[in-house]
Amino acid sequence: MKILLLGCQGQVGWELQRSLAVLGDLVAVGRDPANNPDRLCGDFHNLAGLAETVRRVAPDVIVNAAAHTAVDKAEAEPDVARTLNAEAPGVLAAEALKLGAWLVHYSTDYVFDGSGSQPWRETDPTGPLSVYGRTKLEGEQAIAMNSKHLIFRTSWVYAARGGNFAKTMLRLAGEREMLTVIDDQIGAPTSAELLADVTAHALMCTIREPALAGLYHCVADGETSWNGYARFVLAQARTLGWALKAGPEDVAATPTASYPTPAQRPLNSRLDTQRLRAAFGLTLPHWERGVTRMLHEISGKQ
Repeated sequence: MKILLLGCQGQVGWELQRSLAVLGDLVAVGRDPANNPDRLCGDFHNLAGLAETVRRVAPDVIVNAAAHTAVDKAEAEPDVARTLNAEAPGVLAAEALKLGAWLVHYSTDYVFDGSGSQPWRETDPTGPLSVYGRTKLEGEQAIAMNSKHLIFRTSWVYAARGGNFAKTMLRLAGEREMLTVIDDQIGAPTSAELLADVTAHALMCTIREPALAGLYHCVADGETSWNGYARFVLAQARTLGWALKAGPEDVAATPTASYPTPAQRPLNSRLDTQRLRAAFGLTLPHWERGVTRMLHEISGKQ
């Protein structure tokens, strides 16, 4: 089996290089052709080049981990966001259909309006509040053109590699004696590592049983606010011996309204994972386990 992975240098893409490598011949492509095998085009601004890459590789599976994820920036450049999040996935869907290839794609809780307090199910009505959310929803619809697809909606993704919320909190806590963090947005911090492992498992199950194709919510178990997330990170860091000026008791709570941003954030980012767990026989670990593991990794302690 030949697998084409796009967006291989991002947080999820980096972990997918590990999880997908055992499934077949993996061709991992990033944005810069100079770093790609045979100088393949992985630039989602170049739709013709992207289509040509799929034709040249002729994969059995395409996994798309690339996207425009700068939520606030998308408000100022909606056409660019649409190209990357909707038009490029549409190109992949069309080319996958011609090849009879499977197509794996990642979406977001931002396709919902963030109302209520119940976890969102795959069948719930969407209502994105931002350009990012709208273009990601358009991307989902484009991917679904090919019946042989898996779409994973997720939220609050982090990884040990690259920047993330936990690293930001650790840096600020090392500089300041008090932090203020939003407490009315609720979700589940989800590791890129978990997403990559679920992807590999679900992909193999779906190839064997094509009726499993479709849309799934994939996040870690449990829920918290950004404030609770910050306090947990600082408490764990303290046990690991990090030198901090601010501890978990020094994290003040504030509402989203006190931090206006160009893009409106959903308050309720809870995602119901029952369908995913039932279809693929999975147990999703609590979000605290993944964050703790990541903190151990970046602290150099095992």
